[in-house]
Amino acid sequence: MTKWGKEVTPENVWRSYPRPQMERARWQNLNGLWDYAITPKADAQPAKMEGQILVPFPVEAKLSRVARKLMPDERLWYRRSFTIPADWRGQHIRLNFGAVDYQATILVNGAVVGSHRGGYDTFGFDITDYLKPGRNRLIVEVTDPNSKGNQPRGKQMLDPSGIWYTAVSGIWQTVWLEPVPAQHIADIRMTPDIDRGVLDVDVATNGGTDGTLAVRLTASDKGKVIARAVVRANRHTALAIPHAHLWSPEDPHLYSLKAELVRVTSPFADAKDPQRAAYEVRFSKTEADDYADAPIIGQPIDTVNSYFAMRKISIGPGKLHAQPVMLLNNKPYFENGTLDQGWWPDGLYTPPSEEAMKSDIVFLKQAGFNMLRKHIKIEPARYYYDADRLGMLIWQDIPSAGSASEDQFVTGTSKSQAVFSSDDMDEIQNETAHMIGDLGNFPSIVLWVINNEGWGQYNSAMLAQYVKGMDPSRLIDADTGWLDVAPGVSDVYDIHTYEEVPKTPDFHGRRAIVLGEYGGVGFPIPGHLWREKSTWSYQVAKTPQDYLTRYRRKMAEVVRQAKDDGLSASVYTQTTDVEGEVNGLLTYDRAVAKIPAEEFAKVAAPLH
Repeated sequence: MTKWGKEVTPENVWRSYPRPQMERARWQNLNGLWDYAITPKADAQPAKMEGQILVPFPVEAKLSRVARKLMPDERLWYRRSFTIPADWRGQHIRLNFGAVDYQATILVNGAVVGSHRGGYDTFGFDITDYLKPGRNRLIVEVTDPNSKGNQPRGKQMLDPSGIWYTAVSGIWQTVWLEPVPAQHIADIRMTPDIDRGVLDVDVATNGGTDGTLAVRLTASDKGKVIARAVVRANRHTALAIPHAHLWSPEDPHLYSLKAELVRVTSPFADAKDPQRAAYEVRFSKTEADDYADAPIIGQPIDTVNSYFAMRKISIGPGKLHAQPVMLLNNKPYFENGTLDQGWWPDGLYTPPSEEAMKSDIVFLKQAGFNMLRKHIKIEPARYYYDADRLGMLIWQDIPSAGSASEDQFVTGTSKSQAVFSSDDMDEIQNETAHMIGDLGNFPSIVLWVINNEGWGQYNSAMLAQYVKGMDPSRLIDADTGWLDVAPGVSDVYDIHTYEEVPKTPDFHGRRAIVLGEYGGVGFPIPGHLWREKSTWSYQVAKTPQDYLTRYRRKMAEVVRQAKDDGLSASVYTQTTDVEGEVNGLLTYDRAVAKIPAEEFAKVAAPLH
């Protein structure tokens, strides 16, 4: 158990609003104790449940109060009741899930309201038509093939060892209800452009409109309004941000953004007035900026609060070499990071609390890092919010897919790629699109990592182009380590090495060179180990001084030397120990730093 896990109760578990980039004032948290049962997959819904499970922890986690493995031939059932507040009457009610691994079917009062496949993306349903007065019954049924399937699963393994960890299943992020009007804001997409001095904004509603709905956008800086626009619903606009305060790890400046769905009306009261007819025709056919002088009546139909940052990530010339480097806000910026797995001994995929989750980023900042590579896992949205406001760059891995069979989970130095069926490829690409849609507004994310070391890697060039097409504002790392088969699409050439002194990489005229993994100095701390007698690391230190010496050598001889030769970024393995793997700067329970954070920071200082 972590110190945060010991404090978890059904009353305090994950209380924060789960979607900080699109926050509404009214909502109802459904985290807490639910009834659960595990049955054979083919069985009908059980008449009697087995006990209680603490949501949102996966069923395998200790904090769930179940700590039981879900097998591919089993089905996990959740059940609870809820009551809709009286002041929500007249509104549509949405039921939202942060993440459920892997396939979920949702029933309200016995009727199926929808289903979802995918372990890492958010989803929800309008359940208004299924509700009744008083108490309503909610059932969630889940199946998960885990490592027996080809779906995106990251490092989950039914038989974990070494670099493979305990598989997780079921609800593992917050579940909540919220009231929305019949027509409401469904999505906001924001892209900063510091060269033009604008924030590009797209606001989508949940359906078509009659032409009289608009979105009023208000950007503020520490409470002071700096930009306004009234844009027709489902239209693009660009908010001019004067004298933009640029975001960086050293200065993580955030702006506030309010989006309100409003109704535009003609200033001409008489319906037969020819001027009114002309006015309405003009607004129905012209661009949204023409709404700026339109009168707006009544209170907003729907309001969401968000935030943004002005920053740019790109590739460009370095200061001393012809070798291109990574730029932040048009200036060379060395990204010094760690491989960050995001696993917890008591919650597995789910951090024990919001404060626990934030503590990893705080420690890395104190230890002199300005970046982390979120390794083959997606985090709850509030994690990226913490990175945005604390100032931490993120390389976001797309969770690897593929079964444990040799022909589909390609590893080693093979030059072949995996071959999947069309259905499996469709599933992988669909979930990839959903993940990027969920995370696209967070300024801390600066690079998408598509494939890791050949794990489930297929058609790399196509996938990289697919992601780049969805998000051209960020960099793409098509293949981190081993199978570099998409040089024409990837923005970086990514090396993995755990040697003491790697050879200088060849010059790359278009791509930046990065060290996607290195380090791996292990130092097991008795009393803080997942497996006391079975630990694994790339090399083992015997004492704290030996650990510091080895760590310093890695940083000096591997990274600083390569930086002088044009290296743009480095990723040390890793933030914490994870189960039997003891390469971490911190123990798995986050109770002990292998050396103090300030010592890590001293070693990193010359890089900056």
